[in-house]
Amino acid sequence: MVNTGKAYIFGDDINTDLILPGAYLSLSDPKELAKHCMEGVDPEFAQVAQAGDIIVAGVNFGSGSSREHAPISIKNLGISCVIAKSFARIFYRNAFNMGLAILVAPDAVDGINRGDVLDVDLERGEITNKTTNVTFHAEPVPAFMREMIDDGGLIEHIKKNLPADARE
Repeated sequence: MVNTGKAYIFGDDINTDLILPGAYLSLSDPKELAKHCMEGVDPEFAQVAQAGDIIVAGVNFGSGSSREHAPISIKNLGISCVIAKSFARIFYRNAFNMGLAILVAPDAVDGINRGDVLDVDLERGEITNKTTNVTFHAEPVPAFMREMIDDGGLIEHIKKNLPADARE
């Protein structure tokens, strides 16, 4: 699986309140949540980001509360992947549970600028900056986690793997 998109750069300690401000926690429609993605740090982001684009961030991305709304808003905006120097533990797990691809790649973050076009290969753990023609390496996403992402997250993955008579 290779994702290609334009990079949007965010700094360190981007918490879930910045990703999706608390004022929108009453929303349950993923498409409505997506309209407010990253609003706490860049109010224009949801209007300018395109499907397939990639968020690149510093350390501790997704810190704060354990709300699933944050990765849901990112995924439903069409962001194909989040690359960061590090993730808050709860966000890391929530991202995979919601079907959002993420990679820990400190060296890549330092070698990417806003607007650079990236190819991200989750299986190989390769991030190629097509703008600068430099390739970075990250820990590949394990096969079972890529399958969960492909299935749309943990719940859909479980449903898919249940026997037909147990899916009701």
